[in-house]
Amino acid sequence: MAALIKLRHMSVVQRCVFNHYNKFNRTITTSKKNSESASATCDTSTEDKNWVSYGFDYNSKEEDTNVHNASFFFAVSLCLVFGGFAWAYSPDVHMRDWAQREAYLELRRRENAGLPPISPDYVDPKTIKIPSEDELCDVEIII
Repeated sequence: MAALIKLRHMSVVQRCVFNHYNKFNRTITTSKKNSESASATCDTSTEDKNWVSYGFDYNSKEEDTNVHNASFFFAVSLCLVFGGFAWAYSPDVHMRDWAQREAYLELRRRENAGLPPISPDYVDPKTIKIPSEDELCDVEIII
């Protein structure tokens, strides 16, 4: 098992030895070479070489940026902000508030007339069939 581990790490060891022997050959200079300074040309293109498009226009950086900014402005500010405002303050389409207002009006009307809030005879007692004691037997009634 130890031999397999040594074999697995052999490439790392070889790489370290190789880099140690070749470190003197890899020198980095920061001075300009004569060929670079003499043959340097000025890039006159207005487009950025490293420009990555947002996906709106692949040819013009300015057009791509303008459409990107405009689309996100409309998506975020107009749709989310004003859309959320319109949704929050829109009329009640399911009539939930109407039912509550109508209930308060009915309660006020009954209180002014001297009636109880809910009539005990809301459903006619003659229409309700209550089982007799014999039919209930040992059924537990939970109230």
